[in-house]
Amino acid sequence: MSILIPDVADPLELFRRWLDEAVAQEPDVPNAMSLATATPDGKPSVRMVLLKDVSGGGFVFYTNAESRKGREIARNPAAAICFHWKSLLRQVRAEGTLTEVTPAEADAYHATRPRQSQIAAWASAQSREIEGRAALEAKVVEMEKRFAGGPVPRPPYWTGFRLKPEHIEFWFNVANRLHDRLVFHRDGDGWTTVRLNP
Repeated sequence: MSILIPDVADPLELFRRWLDEAVAQEPDVPNAMSLATATPDGKPSVRMVLLKDVSGGGFVFYTNAESRKGREIARNPAAAICFHWKSLLRQVRAEGTLTEVTPAEADAYHATRPRQSQIAAWASAQSREIEGRAALEAKVVEMEKRFAGGPVPRPPYWTGFRLKPEHIEFWFNVANRLHDRLVFHRDGDGWTTVRLNP
């Protein structure tokens, strides 16, 4: 049987290739990824977030730093992500350490967001209890009035994080469960690779 995942030197370049193919073929939200974080004592939680960039040697997403995930990241920066492109029969998993992006990076991305998304970042105290939907909608109206007629600045608690991977696994679905699996392990400034049984 032929190898389905090519041998390459740079896993992030292979990831970009796969992501481009997912953008072209996956029917819905090809940049969606599950993000797993954990408390300092190892209690995990997972949710879906959107990949916004692959730069600086890692995977970048944005969020409210005061949310549950933000608070967990502040106390335990170890994390894992997973992409699953069902229509392409592919999965990518990565594990590593999260670091905050620079304020300039966060400002630049915030400026590209739709105005209503910028307003929502101010209106929502993400992950915290709320009296009801009406309270959230009232907060949106309050923020719309606050920033009426001008730009919406980035909230001080709204930022991005970059997962710099120590391990990346590429998985390709093959019939009869003979899947192709290629794992990259960071080795200094480069990578070593191993293939795994399905």
